[in-house]
Amino acid sequence: MTQTINKTALFNASCFALITTAFTFSIRAGILPQLGAEFNLSNEQLGFINSMWFLGFPISMILGGLFYHKVGPANIMRIAFVMHTLGILLTIFAGGYTTLLLSTLFIGFGNGCTEAACNPLIADMYTGVKMNKMLNRFHMWFPGGIVVGSLISKFMTDFGASWQIQMWILMIPTVIYAVLFYGKAFPKPQVSEATSIPMNLKAMISPLFIFLFVAMAFTAITEFGTTQWANVVLNSSGASGMLLLALTTGVMAVGRYFGGPLVAKLGQTGVLLAGAVVATIGIYMFSTVTGPMAYVAAIIFGLGVCYFWPVMIGATAQRAPLTGALGMSIIGGVGMFSNFIFNPITGRWIDSARIANEKLGLTGDALELATGQETLQKMMMFPAILIVLFTIFYFWQRGKNPDIAGAAH
Repeated sequence: MTQTINKTALFNASCFALITTAFTFSIRAGILPQLGAEFNLSNEQLGFINSMWFLGFPISMILGGLFYHKVGPANIMRIAFVMHTLGILLTIFAGGYTTLLLSTLFIGFGNGCTEAACNPLIADMYTGVKMNKMLNRFHMWFPGGIVVGSLISKFMTDFGASWQIQMWILMIPTVIYAVLFYGKAFPKPQVSEATSIPMNLKAMISPLFIFLFVAMAFTAITEFGTTQWANVVLNSSGASGMLLLALTTGVMAVGRYFGGPLVAKLGQTGVLLAGAVVATIGIYMFSTVTGPMAYVAAIIFGLGVCYFWPVMIGATAQRAPLTGALGMSIIGGVGMFSNFIFNPITGRWIDSARIANEKLGLTGDALELATGQETLQKMMMFPAILIVLFTIFYFWQRGKNPDIAGAAH
């Protein structure tokens, strides 16, 4: 007798798994200063810890894309639960730098498993307009979860809660998604022409896919690099780093939910180019303003990076369809891997700027503000590069493969 598939339970479980991913991003960003103080870590070392999140993610995401049709989403999510739990507990009981590196790698691996399993799972459960609607609702929970996690971390820190207690919070959505998935029947993965791995690999050797591959590296570091370091870089600007992170991702969640008409009007290429311009303006404002204007900068930056990730994935699906699910996993993976590369570099920029500003006689908040603004000015080169790339993309793709609203999932 075939077991009935409980789509609601599977979808809700997927959302809580993505909330876990979002919490691992925002709460860990919130406790970075505490980790640095407790273990006497430099910003470069904190950057390497951050980078493990972005290394584990693409490894498991790409492996999940390769083996999804063989092992199925249920087994991938079992691995995700084990990795999340191990990573959280190892962080809580960490004895130093090495343990923090390993624990963050495990957490990143669990996050990649979630992406690899839940995206095709939802696509297999629903069809047509319903599928598009449910994918949009699912993807809302990454920025939405970051908003919630950022606020939790800020208020817990303000009330003197230790970083260990904050990490225990991550177990709540982890346990919830495990309970919701437990014992449920999963839909069988749909098999089509695009599931042929040799065909996928052949389709990736094209100028268009290689361009998307390069561009994704810069879109991801623009979005995640800035937000991951918000609490360290912006706390001395007269505004709360964690509130800035919550505001940025809140704007992203709302914009992403209502993004279909905008993408339909401007097209994928227009949205990406406009986003690069607005993101550059947002980071420039971060590097120059203080006080309440920092929150205005957060809104502008959030609007700039809002559509980068979903539209890049959508462009891959629409403009390079024969790359299949593996192509989308590769594009998502390179986005995360670029953060693995650049996070320690960003940490080194902060350390170097602080040393240089100390030599100028700056101390206290003035030192931290000058250091943060100098670092942000360097980070502004990422979206500036994207302006050039997406201008090329706009004219290159004009008139080719007409854009559709469904590309903004």
